[in-house]
Amino acid sequence: MTPVRQVLFVQGAGAGAHDEWDIRLVESLRRELGDGYEVHYPLMPDEHEPTYAAWSAAVRRELTELADDPVVVGHSVGGTILVAALAEQRPEREPAAIVLIAAPFVGPGGWPGDEFELAGDLGARLPREAEVHLFHGLQDETAPPAHAELYDRAISQAQLHLLPGRDHQLNGDLREVARVIARLSARSVTGD
Repeated sequence: MTPVRQVLFVQGAGAGAHDEWDIRLVESLRRELGDGYEVHYPLMPDEHEPTYAAWSAAVRRELTELADDPVVVGHSVGGTILVAALAEQRPEREPAAIVLIAAPFVGPGGWPGDEFELAGDLGARLPREAEVHLFHGLQDETAPPAHAELYDRAISQAQLHLLPGRDHQLNGDLREVARVIARLSARSVTGD
């Protein structure tokens, strides 16, 4: 029996983001991944007014509940906080992959940060073995595609996936994200 790969999906911010918006992304990911994957989708505290302290603590708590080598996915502000939390304090169970979807970059060239800023050497602070994938729609009007390029510079090992015709929600379609996760899983099974 093939082991189930666990995926943690960290939602974006805003009133109703969990139940009205990002649930569509999670449903797409679950549908595209199919059997063999367990997607965890916790409700983040005070989703309408996220704070780094509360969300990073929730992310760390969620990571302790997962099996070894999970895939962590963060959408929008959830992705920003996810990657900042992983860079600040390495988790006990290091992820096999970190996937950021339409994540705004907080720091020079991106959004200003009251609570934190992402380091220019962000990639060096992330778990060493984790693959990093950046997905961003070229029609994103919430976090412009230039934010993905800022991440790409700060995380030298990242693989950038710019998606034409896709918005901040990637038009509710995570098939490209699912392909990357499935490829990662297939490679870990074959030992490549």
